[in-house]
Amino acid sequence: MLAVPHSFAMFIVDLFKSPRRLEAENLFLRHQLSIALRRAPPRLRLRGSDRALLVWMTRRWPSLLSAAQVVQPETILRWHRSGFTAFWRWKSRRRAGRPKIDRGLRDLIRRMSSENPKWGASRIHGELLMLGFEVAQSTVSKYMVQGGPRSQGWKTFLRNHAQAIAAIDLCVVPTLSFERLFAFLVLGHGRRQLLWFEVTRHPTAEWLARQITEAFAWASAPTYLVRDNDRAYGHVFTSRVRAMGIRDRPISPGSPWQNP
Repeated sequence: MLAVPHSFAMFIVDLFKSPRRLEAENLFLRHQLSIALRRAPPRLRLRGSDRALLVWMTRRWPSLLSAAQVVQPETILRWHRSGFTAFWRWKSRRRAGRPKIDRGLRDLIRRMSSENPKWGASRIHGELLMLGFEVAQSTVSKYMVQGGPRSQGWKTFLRNHAQAIAAIDLCVVPTLSFERLFAFLVLGHGRRQLLWFEVTRHPTAEWLARQITEAFAWASAPTYLVRDNDRAYGHVFTSRVRAMGIRDRPISPGSPWQNP
């Protein structure tokens, strides 16, 4: 456990040594390492602290990857990717469950869906919001009455209106320092053509609304805009889309296949 603090202490001491002394020590230590590796087992067992120190040093000085002797450079990069995955899995863990829905609200959802069989979950969800009920669209879909007359399916909608549909999405791009960049994409469904691309660290609703304005001139805006239910698309974004004459079409929760 004291190996890592000892390494940092020796690093601080080396700051006060002359360059020639450091070069001589470096050569001496390299020769000792070569001798030790001759008699070492085929696979060394490293502690977690050893791996963390190697990952941190190669992240701070990437050129050190070429000097790796104990492990392969690809192994150090794999440790870094595993650490990135574990970090964001821990940070995005669930902290609370979904709140329970009142019985009266469940009965209201069923009544609205049975009396208006052509209304979808998004329409009922919007009506409930106007009535003052704070409920998710996925919850509305869960308690709707099933088995009524079916309207046009999603795949049929995409096929019939492909030339007038644009799809948008936010893609997460991880960086070496465990940070995230957000890439905003606009894709035309007619010819599967990339219409707009931009990157930011903080995708606010105002920024997304500005991207929609820059992606489409007022005379060339699509009829429909397909997107997911990301919270980044706030009121400012939806208001801008309506002002441009675009019909907003969020996909169903948990159905990424609807935004191909």
